[in-house]
Amino acid sequence: MRHLIDPMDLNVQETKELLALANDIILHKDKYSEVCKGKKLATLFFEPSTRTRLSFEAAMMELGGNVLGFSSADSSSATKGESVHDTVQVVGCYADIIAMRHPKEGAPLLASLKSPVPIINAGDGGHYHPTQTLTDLLTIQREKGRLEDFTIGFCGDLKFGRTVHSLIKALSRYPNIRYILISPKELQVPDYIRTEVFENKHISYRQVESMDEVIGELDVLYMTRVQRERFFNEADYIRLKDTYILDTDKLKKAKQELSILHPLPRVNEISTKVDDDPRACYFRQALNGKYVRMALIMKLLEL
Repeated sequence: MRHLIDPMDLNVQETKELLALANDIILHKDKYSEVCKGKKLATLFFEPSTRTRLSFEAAMMELGGNVLGFSSADSSSATKGESVHDTVQVVGCYADIIAMRHPKEGAPLLASLKSPVPIINAGDGGHYHPTQTLTDLLTIQREKGRLEDFTIGFCGDLKFGRTVHSLIKALSRYPNIRYILISPKELQVPDYIRTEVFENKHISYRQVESMDEVIGELDVLYMTRVQRERFFNEADYIRLKDTYILDTDKLKKAKQELSILHPLPRVNEISTKVDDDPRACYFRQALNGKYVRMALIMKLLEL
């Protein structure tokens, strides 16, 4: 039995196979419409979510399976003091696979140690978000035709952004990727990412505070929102929330083949006018999330 807790739990070959399966699902949806008939997915979301939870549910339904679970800790026995350990052991009696989101880093890993069924980490605090990473990899592959030899800029909240941390780790296994980290000093990538990924693997990167000075170099721009829920005080959030806003004027300096990604939800860091630009990939990215989760469910259930 396998779990997906960390984006590195799948090696490069397994990731390649999973993305190939996702692409095949996109091309031949009918072939997979009953693969999970009789199977159940439990979505245990102790933290709010729209895209991730609904894409998991849509993925299981389109595979012919069923879904049960909760979308808020308030509607679970966590309000009575039940531990994650006990929750997954009980839910594992009713479901074949579990997708869990939790505000505390490490909660899905703890759950996996006692779960009788596969656990998928659907986001744990500011730590990792491996299925978003798979979504991002599929999107980059489909938009650029490759997962190597490009320049990617990560912009916004790089300190608390679990999607950023996960994708940086995953991309570090592919050759000739150039990293530009765009953020205010207060929101730079945490030390463990600099140490574990860039320094230990001898990968060069640049840290800048201005998007304007580097946007013309980028093949991929990964935008993120400044996350109110990760801040300890409202004053810091208000001071930093509008630091970077991508608009049509900034895009005049960008390459015509630029791909703009965003894990969503968006607040105001990308102008809605950008949505009509063919370089905007974030809604296609959200759709790709459903297909990659379909492939992952199949892989973990060995179907």
